[in-house]
Formats: sequence, structure tokens, C-alpha cells
Amino acid sequence: MRNRRAGLGSLLACTAVLAAVTTACGSDSGTSADGKIELTIATFNQFGYEELLKEYEAAHPNIKVSERKTGQAADHHKNLFTKMAAGSGLSDVEGVEEGYLSQVMTRAGQFNNLKEIGPNVDGRWLDWKTKSVTAKGGELIGYGTDIGPLAMCYRKDLLEAGGIPTDEAGIAATFATWDSYFAAGKQYAEKTGKAWFDSAAQIFNPMHNQAELGYFDKDDKLVIDSNGDKAIWGKVTAAVAQGQSAKLKAWTPEWETGFRESAFATKTCPAWLLGNIEKNSGPEHKGKWVVTGSFPDGGGNWGGSFLTVPKQSKHPKEAAELAAWLTAPEQQIKAFKAKNTFPSQLEALDNPELTESTNEYFGQQVGKLYAEQAKKVDVAQYKGPKDGQIQDDIVGPALLSVEQGTNADEAWKKVVEDAQKATK
Repeated sequence: MRNRRAGLGSLLACTAVLAAVTTACGSDSGTSADGKIELTIATFNQFGYEELLKEYEAAHPNIKVSERKTGQAADHHKNLFTKMAAGSGLSDVEGVEEGYLSQVMTRAGQFNNLKEIGPNVDGRWLDWKTKSVTAKGGELIGYGTDIGPLAMCYRKDLLEAGGIPTDEAGIAATFATWDSYFAAGKQYAEKTGKAWFDSAAQIFNPMHNQAELGYFDKDDKLVIDSNGDKAIWGKVTAAVAQGQSAKLKAWTPEWETGFRESAFATKTCPAWLLGNIEKNSGPEHKGKWVVTGSFPDGGGNWGGSFLTVPKQSKHPKEAAELAAWLTAPEQQIKAFKAKNTFPSQLEALDNPELTESTNEYFGQQVGKLYAEQAKKVDVAQYKGPKDGQIQDDIVGPALLSVEQGTNADEAWKKVVEDAQKATK
């Protein structure tokens, strides 16, 4: 959905976009010819489970586990929802990425309540991580895997060229609020004639994600025209008009080239993005990018996944035990070391193997920094049934149209109208 992941660079260089795949589980009976219980787990991109599943099988000789991987989250979730509608074909454990979680939560009845069938793992996760996957009736639908705590990345040399102070106090002041961020961007654009950030959508989304409500209230009523997004829209599009946006759509070849060509000076960067920055910027810019925990208006989260156990599973108890084991702090640290998926478990966030890890490209202990950012988040944003569709298919394209010359007010009217049509 949000085409993310490439991780934390060097030690933190490939975060995961986690969870999902497409095939049916094991044999029709869920038991192999030699009597072993067969479980399948569906994941996407990199969860870091390859060696962990071997370890689990060694400790559970009566269990055989097959991991089915899909390259992209969008493909996995399309498959997931198709098989949910069909009533068959799901794996015993299905990964769900947070951008698709709202669609799963509206179908919570198709998933097992892990509080009932799984081991007691209360208190394992950051509170907001658990709340986001808890249904209105209190059912726990999934176990948390990774997260995407937000920080800000900036090119120190470019800020200095634009007259933006880069000492600790100066950076804290520049990134204190969105107003101070855009004020600095205006100064930078006027002085250098270059862009402050990569694209409007990459700024709007983190700003939107900081609110308690997404595009819907808790009764699943569309509130895009009254939840504060219009004010965010105004700030972002005003910055576009001032030349602060490089107008580079994320994940395109032009966007990737923009890093190497120093097309923008700052980048909102969840933990999983650091690997992209390193890859796209190239070795010639090693040491020029800096990560700061000073994030406008306090930070937030962008990304992460969960492991669920569909009611289609023939072995739900064993599937829940596998999912619980994979999401234990010990295993999540191993996954972090394997693929740099940033953990959501409280014990893992305090583990020296994470907090003392250094990203060579940035020259910083980014594990400690992002662990602190994760602990700053105190609320899981409520997302309605079509939250992801509105963000990806309506708001994002509309912001791009503004960058290409569409009047911002007219584009906003269309956003509201299209969102209303999509939810009828």
C-alpha cells in the first residue's frame, strides 16, 4: 500500500514491509503423511523469518512450517481479501500491513481472537501497537511485528548552504513544529532555489498520521472535511507554492535519482526508510545525511505489520503459538539482526543489540534514536474501513496534481467529493 521498506541501512538497512502471501495451507487435512501438523505462514517482502522457522521446527518436531512470500504488500493483500471473500485458501498465519489493517478490522469476525486461543502475552508490545489491532468488542486480532517510528532526516551540507543552523539547538528549533519546518523551508528555497522536501504527499501523510482520527471517526463516519486535514492541506500546498517541494512522486525512478542529485534537503524518515536513503544517495553522500529525533509536533508512526490467525486455519491453536513465538522479543531481535525489521516489543526496544547498533552510512546509533521515537507515540490512530484507499487513491494523486499546477482549493474540493463517493 505505502510502498515502503528497505530498512535501516548497514546494521539497520532493510526494514521490513511485512506480512502476507497467497496460497492455501498445507494439505486438505493440515497434516502431512508422516503425521506432522503442517502450518503455513504468509508474509511479504522481508520479515526475517527464514532461520527462525527452522529453529521453531527443531524445537517442535511435530510441526512443519512453510513460509509463502509475496514480493509486494499490495499483491499479498489483494490475495488476502479475495480468499477471505471466498471463504477458503488462507494460510494458518497471515501477515497484515498497517495500511490495510482497517479493512481487516471491519472483517474481524473472520479471524481468531488471540486472547482466547493463544498464549498469555499481555504487556509484550507498545500499548498503541496492541490497541490498533484490538477490535471494538475487545478481541485481539493480531500480534505486532515491526513498526515505523518517525524521525527527520536532513542533509547537513545543504542546510548550511541555505543558512539553516545545524547545531543541536538550531536543529531542534527548525524541526520543532510544522510551522517552524515550513518557515525554514521557505528560507531555504528562497536562498538556494532548491526544494526543501521530496513531495507533498510525503509530508501530508506524516502530518495526517499524527492525529487521533484518520479519515473516519470511531463510528466509521467520514470526517475528512472536519478532522483538521483541510488545515494540513493548506500548509502543505502553501509550501508547494513557495517552491519547497521537489515534486518527486515517491518510489519512482525520478524520486530515487533525486537523492543522488541532492534535489531536496530534508526527508520524513520512518525507521524502514534509512536503507532507501543509503541506496539512493550513493556512497558519495555517506556521512552527509543526519537523522534527528526532533520531529515536528512530536513524532508518530508510519508503517508496521501484524500476524493474524484466520478462522480458516485447521490448526488455530498451533498457529497462534507459532505467531506468538515469532513476535516474542527474542525472535524480533533476531529478525532485526537478519533484516532490520524494527521491533514493537517493549523488551526488544531496550535490548542493547538494538540500542547500541550503529548505522555506518549515517554514523549514528539510530537504533537507540528510533526506540526513543517509538516510545513517544501515545495513541494508535483510528482508521476507518477505506482509510488506506482514500490516502493512496484520492489524497496522494490530488496532491500530485497540485504540484503539477492544479489550484489547491479546487483540488481539495475534489478530494472531499471523491472520498464521499468512495464511501457510499
